[in-house]
Amino acid sequence: MYYRRLGKTGLEVSPIALGTWRFGMEHEETGVVETGREEAHELLDAYAENGGNFIDTANGYGGGDSERWIGEWLAERDREDYVVASKCYWSQESRFQENLSAKNVRAEVDGSLDRLDTDYLDILYLHRFDDETPIERTLRTVDDLVSEGKVHHVGLSTADAWKLTKGLWKADVNNYEAFTVTQPLFHAAYYEDVAEYLEVCADQDLAVVPYSPLAGGFLTGKYERVGDETYELDAPADTRAQLDEMFTEWYVSERGWHVLDEVRAVAEEVDATPAQVALGWLIDQPDFTCVPIVGARTVEQLDENLGALEVEMSDEQFSRIFEARYDEDGNLYRTNA
Repeated sequence: MYYRRLGKTGLEVSPIALGTWRFGMEHEETGVVETGREEAHELLDAYAENGGNFIDTANGYGGGDSERWIGEWLAERDREDYVVASKCYWSQESRFQENLSAKNVRAEVDGSLDRLDTDYLDILYLHRFDDETPIERTLRTVDDLVSEGKVHHVGLSTADAWKLTKGLWKADVNNYEAFTVTQPLFHAAYYEDVAEYLEVCADQDLAVVPYSPLAGGFLTGKYERVGDETYELDAPADTRAQLDEMFTEWYVSERGWHVLDEVRAVAEEVDATPAQVALGWLIDQPDFTCVPIVGARTVEQLDENLGALEVEMSDEQFSRIFEARYDEDGNLYRTNA
């Protein structure tokens, strides 16, 4: 495992982060828990044994179980060896359910620290942008948390490019701690949709830590198209497509199938799996530091994902995956998300 500098933070992190949003996740209709406590600890063990040090969670994942289980695991290790990121917006502690008010931010950060059994978060992401609370008030609260040592760096997850820019500007003029890390939805079949956001990241030297880097598993190649239909697919048992009714709407599209075809072709050429190529494509982004978050359900999946670090693609292969979004006339294939 090698490490890379996470944008302007100064943090040295593994090139693939371990996402823990599945920890404790229970599907309402089926009652299936995707990753239980024992499996969560096994995944953390395997990640650490491979040299991984960048753990991503959030205050609400698994109703707080994700942070609790990570905290239990960290208690038996040196906290300084790991970079832990969490988030706030939705509430686990405050009566206010969705906002970035000073009260809510403080309550959620304190709750996260308690569940993680740690004194600080390496990164605190604003999970969403709160249009009802002036961003400078939120940033002032986060700036105070940085001064108190509870938070080291601040990031922003899902938002429009102009809101990211507004947050950077408000931090600058008020001399508050500014965003240094971002966490957008971003994968090989989903670029133009977040292009302006990524342009801001490149211009401001913000690290990009994308979620759903494999399009919810679509880019692993485990799904097959049924006939010529865009939205009909053959899904193996217990896969995301069967567990999540939003899977097709979010990840399956004409553009996605064309990108997957090229990912598969490159994977065959470099003797890798489609998942490894899709992750390697993100890691190799030329304009900004990109550290994808993988949400593996099993140790075997995690091992495969980490194998992306051994994949070497040529510039020509990298470009082919990018260009697969376009038809022969230069028009973008359709996507839903």
